[in-house]
Amino acid sequence: MESTLTDKVSPNNIEAEMAVLGALLIDWGAMGDVITKLRPERFYSLQNQVIFDSMCTLFKNNIRGDTLTLVDQLQKEGNLEKAGGVAYIASLTDVVPSSANVEHYAEIVMDRATRRDLIKICNELKAESYDVKTESSTLLDTAEQKIFSLAERNQTTEIYSLDRVFGKVIDVIDKRYQTKAEFTGVPSGFGKLDTMTAGFQKSELIIIGARPSIGKTAFALSMMQNIAIEKRIPCGFFSLEMPYESIGMRLISQVAKISSSKIRTGHLSTQDFGRLQNAAGMCYKAPFYIADTPNMKLLDLRALARRMVVEHKIEILFIDYIGLITTENPNAPVYEQISEISKSLKALARELEIPIVTLCQVSRDAEGEEPSLNQLRGSGSIEQDADVVMFLHRERKAMTENNPIQEAKLIVAKQRNGMTGNVPLTFLGAYTKFENAMDAD
Repeated sequence: MESTLTDKVSPNNIEAEMAVLGALLIDWGAMGDVITKLRPERFYSLQNQVIFDSMCTLFKNNIRGDTLTLVDQLQKEGNLEKAGGVAYIASLTDVVPSSANVEHYAEIVMDRATRRDLIKICNELKAESYDVKTESSTLLDTAEQKIFSLAERNQTTEIYSLDRVFGKVIDVIDKRYQTKAEFTGVPSGFGKLDTMTAGFQKSELIIIGARPSIGKTAFALSMMQNIAIEKRIPCGFFSLEMPYESIGMRLISQVAKISSSKIRTGHLSTQDFGRLQNAAGMCYKAPFYIADTPNMKLLDLRALARRMVVEHKIEILFIDYIGLITTENPNAPVYEQISEISKSLKALARELEIPIVTLCQVSRDAEGEEPSLNQLRGSGSIEQDADVVMFLHRERKAMTENNPIQEAKLIVAKQRNGMTGNVPLTFLGAYTKFENAMDAD
């Protein structure tokens, strides 16, 4: 009779687990490498889990691990019997002749643990799939979250020597020399800003703050028009506040330079229709990708961002705005949630190797004055995690036919790898669009 799936033993390699533990008892110095890859729960054997957990405690307490100190630690924790007793621990060093292959053994243990996790996820998804009350789209989203979460768990830290670092650096410098590109990053389309930043750089988290109704979304869309529609650089946009139809309306108003009120009411002239047609032609095939889920969970955002990079090759991501992202623990204090989100976005920028531009509310304190770093709403960690922090500022004046434009400025308050200063802008209220100050006429 053929064995069924339930008859099969979960993937494991007890010999490799014992080899890891034995190698560490022979050469405790290898613990620094192994602990960045393995956690106690990655072991299949319960007694091996208990032993490695005690080894981690020794390592944290700066105590050199060997058979005697390990037995002593297990006795203190009351876990010596769970660990198989003194005889089992003493036998671990007989499993391997040396510690030379400890990292290879650790990789085998990780491989089997990953396979067990995949089987568990598949079984959970199989059970959930039989529940017809759950939407299939929800099941797909859940599956994606769990797989990406598993991939994150298996990430390890690598140490680079200077010869590897400078080999990469020289290659980058040579490539820039050969191409003679005006900017090394993604150009925003705002001349002075691009001169200051050399474009938005890979792996950077860029924060754009402003008080409510100053024009954060309009400024982001103005940049995305330059990036995706004019430069044809693939661009992703998470609109957590506005539906995608509204984003499309704003964009076509900006590109066609037709008043947004005309588009909203439908009071268009024959000439307007011609301009709309030309603008639609420019926008139609632009590599601009929008996700407009309100109150998106941080985990979902990370998963969708990865999909945008893999499926659409985006080179820059905009998020509108950080205060509308939710965490897995919505009951935690706001500053803790914002701190978790900002750290996660910075890590995501590094992982995907693209700039992530995130909009942020600034508190209403000192209304009418230029905003500053201490007014970023939610948490000081935003300032710490961001590579670039900019503030959009303009006076709240009514836009009229006699006064269709307004002076504005972008304040570059922090730039980790460059200079700070002000960038003069012009706000065109009719099109909810920002332009370079000298282009306004």
